Amino acid sequence: MSVVTVTPAGAIDLTYRVDTLQRGDFIRSHSSLREISGKGVNVAVALSTGGMDTAAVVALGSEDASLAAASPHADVLRPVFLPGQTRINTQIVDAEGLTTKVNGPVPSMTAQQWQRVVAATDAEIAAMSATWLVVGGSLPVVERETPDIHSLATAASTRGLRVAVDTSGEPLRRLVANPAGVALIKPNVHELSDALGGLTLRTLGDVVAAARMVIARGVGLLFVSMGPDGALVVAHDTVVHAVAHAPRLASTAGAGDASLAGFILGAGSAADLDLVAGCTMAARFGTLAVSQEATLVTSLDDLPDAVTTVDPDPMWALAEPAG
Repeated sequence: MSVVTVTPAGAIDLTYRVDTLQRGDFIRSHSSLREISGKGVNVAVALSTGGMDTAAVVALGSEDASLAAASPHADVLRPVFLPGQTRINTQIVDAEGLTTKVNGPVPSMTAQQWQRVVAATDAEIAAMSATWLVVGGSLPVVERETPDIHSLATAASTRGLRVAVDTSGEPLRRLVANPAGVALIKPNVHELSDALGGLTLRTLGDVVAAARMVIARGVGLLFVSMGPDGALVVAHDTVVHAVAHAPRLASTAGAGDASLAGFILGAGSAADLDLVAGCTMAARFGTLAVSQEATLVTSLDDLPDAVTTVDPDPMWALAEPAG
């Protein structure tokens, strides 16, 4: 089993840790960290940490080639260098672990540059005989339009790969309307609500009903990351919920990406995915991520246990409702 991820709009994650954050104040951080990142990169590094063969195709600015080469995860990265700098996503984390994020604007691409990203992805799929393709993060504007990922997804699915997509905003709304070629969509609660026109989601039952609205349009699985409420996997005839306890809250950056990696590791690649194991590992990986200071999951030493339930209580009230 091997996984290729593609991050069409890679980033440098810059994380500052402070005691308190107050608007308008001069604040001195007591530590900072720079990492090559982006959703697909985060997923790939977590998968690699879990022992899986993986490669992360990622579009980066050529001016940051030295940072990519010096990355401790350079063996996982498959950079596609484009002119200019890589966008910077900034996280400011206070002493209580509350994370404030400011993401840099998504760069535009020419059609030729987009095709380089697609070609690099195809090449990695072939080289690794991949079983999963994960498309992660924001999509760039290509010739004044957001590219259609269906061609990429369909090309992969016709070669026998399962395609998972983790995006948000307009690309997610378009995907929810027409999920052709995609096996799994991974929103969080707020992204799922937004994709369905601001639907109110207050309980697990609300999230399950929303997920089934999307499944009815043709996707096989919805995996919803729910922050402190854990992970929820919904298929046509199956609902699985898992939650784990974080010993501390260090940073929420990258937690959803880690949970997707956990799901893939647990679910496997057989004809019938192990949804219970996948959901369990998703909760464990996501919870581990929030207890670590870095965006990337690089150690499983403190991987927590999870409590997993098939057909959970639909009245479970969400700690972070949406809509």
